[in-house]
Amino acid sequence: MIAIAVVAVAVGLVAILRARARAQALTTVGARLTLGTDGIVIGATTIDLAADGNRAVLMLHGFGDTPQTLQYLAAYLHGHGRTLHEFSASRAEEWIAFARAELDALRARYDTIAIVGLSMGGALATVLAAEASDVRSLVLLAPYLSMPTRLRRAASLHRILGVVTPFLRGGGDRSIRDPEEVTRNRAYGFLTPRLVFELSRIVARGRAAAPRVSVPTLVVQSRQDHRIPPDAAERAFALFAAPTRRMMWTEGNGHIITVDYGRQAIFAVVGEWLATHATRDEPALPAALPVSSLPRTTP
Repeated sequence: MIAIAVVAVAVGLVAILRARARAQALTTVGARLTLGTDGIVIGATTIDLAADGNRAVLMLHGFGDTPQTLQYLAAYLHGHGRTLHEFSASRAEEWIAFARAELDALRARYDTIAIVGLSMGGALATVLAAEASDVRSLVLLAPYLSMPTRLRRAASLHRILGVVTPFLRGGGDRSIRDPEEVTRNRAYGFLTPRLVFELSRIVARGRAAAPRVSVPTLVVQSRQDHRIPPDAAERAFALFAAPTRRMMWTEGNGHIITVDYGRQAIFAVVGEWLATHATRDEPALPAALPVSSLPRTTP
């Protein structure tokens, strides 16, 4: 009877802790993010900038983030996040399927298509580029193609962690160095243990797909990215075997380089890459273009 009582107390304590953690996460997110009348976080809606030409770019944002992180780049090139509950219920295969569907939708409207992926969106973009022979070029911005040891462990233990706590803090407060852009960011800031596991599946799929990518591939990476150390970024880039590929470094910014310091220089490089590889009739290039750096960025 004593043993049964101890188990009952333990189960009750875990339930209380889970309820408190869930309430704290929802309260924190609710204080930062406001839902619109359509139930989507204000400022996090899908970006769809139509044009009369025959070229299009599919842009995929990162894990736990929203299209807001790509709005500046989208506006430059043109010239899903809904709720925490829905995010926590989503799965890796759904993310890939949705990205494929969006790519198919662009095919129906445009002749020339490129793919741009940020963070986890870079892993998704790699999977799509490896599958699609009609994609003209690929741009990966701080692509999440590796996971630190602690996250890999959390992914493998997600069922056990999920019993203890429903949400984990995302640690995205260091992903952007520009304080003004930090206040504009629409990321949730929380994730579930199961979502960490789903992220690991996307990373694995992206790494497996990288050697099969044959289209011109540009990777832009910050040396101060707290999520992806330079050595991990270089190992990920080495997975690619595309005849035309290039890695460029930027400094003074964080992981979400599309909204951080120096983003305009990055946009110019991305725009030039997409324009250069918009057609099949490209000049002969060396098997691998040299690694180079963007101008150093400062606050």
